[in-house]
Amino acid sequence: MLERLLALEAFSYLLVFSRLGTAVMLMPGVAEAFVPARVRLLVALTVTVVMYPVVAPLLPSTPNAFIAVLLLIFGEVTIGLFIGSVARILATALTTTGTIMAFLTGFANATLFNPMIQDQGALTSVFLSLLGTLLIFATGLHHLMFAALMDSYTMFIPGAPLPLDDLSEAMSRLVAGSFKLGVQLAAPFILVITLFYICLGILARLMPQFQVFFVGLPLQIMLGLIIMVVSISAIMMWFLEYFATGMSGFINPR
Repeated sequence: MLERLLALEAFSYLLVFSRLGTAVMLMPGVAEAFVPARVRLLVALTVTVVMYPVVAPLLPSTPNAFIAVLLLIFGEVTIGLFIGSVARILATALTTTGTIMAFLTGFANATLFNPMIQDQGALTSVFLSLLGTLLIFATGLHHLMFAALMDSYTMFIPGAPLPLDDLSEAMSRLVAGSFKLGVQLAAPFILVITLFYICLGILARLMPQFQVFFVGLPLQIMLGLIIMVVSISAIMMWFLEYFATGMSGFINPR
């Protein structure tokens, strides 16, 4: 009897870990390339132990068939993958903004390793990504991610059929919204640098012998840095509000 109870308890922990561990492995600030895998695993196990007593009443009974067990675990992994991907896609809006800024300000050739996308990225993209991750933890928005994980058990009941159509539609809308926000955050750079290019074109037509690009590139870089200093606070506030709104969709009102 005791062995059966221990087996059921171990399976329940595994079921909770399947969803929470998958989501934690994708969340911003935890799933970055510079975070050791053991640390990520420790965080996932800690979150599972803390949330297990809360979500245990919502877990289904252990199925007898092996295929049913695999399908149940697959469903939990899919939900965790969806929630973790939502947090990751929300954060990648800053990567889009930084890439646009780099092309407009002349920093496109200055590349660094971007831990958010685990690939080479422009200097401004890496800066905004790291700053956004820092502000998420500094402002306590990471608590929304864990609250979303806990409330996901009432939104996506374990063992229930997966709403794959709704998940795919929500993911496509989220990707489009993240790209849209990235362009909107870079709107001051697009506007000012476009006007700057127009002025350079007029100057080149008025004075063909004048080396426009020789003078224009340093001015373009300086202008881009000035715009960044002026607008960086508004950009980050807008991003944090967008991130909080996106993660709050999984939280049940209390």
